[in-house]
Amino acid sequence: MSYKKELEVIQKAAEAAAMIIREYTKNSTFEIKLKGKNDLVTDADLASEKKIIENILHSFPDDMILAEESEQKVSLPEGRVWIIDPIDGTTNFAHGFPAYCISIALWENKKPVVGLVMEVANGEVFHAVKGGGAFRNGDTIRISEETDPSASLIGTGFPYKDLDLVDNYLVLFKRMMGKTHGVRRPGTAAWDLCNVACGRFEGFYEYGLSAWDVAAGSLIIQEAGGTVMDWTGGSNWLFGQRIIAGNAPMCDFLLKEIQECFRKDELRA
Repeated sequence: MSYKKELEVIQKAAEAAAMIIREYTKNSTFEIKLKGKNDLVTDADLASEKKIIENILHSFPDDMILAEESEQKVSLPEGRVWIIDPIDGTTNFAHGFPAYCISIALWENKKPVVGLVMEVANGEVFHAVKGGGAFRNGDTIRISEETDPSASLIGTGFPYKDLDLVDNYLVLFKRMMGKTHGVRRPGTAAWDLCNVACGRFEGFYEYGLSAWDVAAGSLIIQEAGGTVMDWTGGSNWLFGQRIIAGNAPMCDFLLKEIQECFRKDELRA
């Protein structure tokens, strides 16, 4: 199956949602609310999500939707499920700090088959279809071939809701600072994963993530030749809240470093 129509629909949906987000940015009229500690939602998130869902259901009315601001499942049913983050990086957006992304993925029978991430501030678009490669603004991308950690740039994110593991996380961060060229934290996991996919980052790790943060970017990495795993080296990264991504040797390096900084019971949510 080519999923050509599905990709076309979400490309148009992302473009329409991006126009809404940019209008809010231009007018600076959006309201900011707290869903929980440090967990923001704005009018732009809600309007973006509504537009994306409308576009998808207009073309695929029988499909299921899992979206950040409207429904929060902890597992995937069989069949076709669209996993949507209307603004990944809402805190960045609320403060006028790029980057912030639209992330849309189609999972079919619990496997990713289509993924798109648009970085709204600069218009950069990444997409992938299962078996068809990965692309940035229409050009083919591949992950970095660098396997030496000391020559690598690593992406990460800092938890903002679950702070129970912060002390060990900072130990890990210090280790990364000493063993790599550096660590970057843009503030949007969807874009972080795309930066791995196109070779800007050699690897990425984070905890405290949700399915909509990683559902699209993970497929883009895999189609760019990369690996995605959880903190045990397994495959429970969609709902497992812990993720590692990169080429295989860099994932092995990150997995080893993480497992030396956390207890076994902390490697799972």
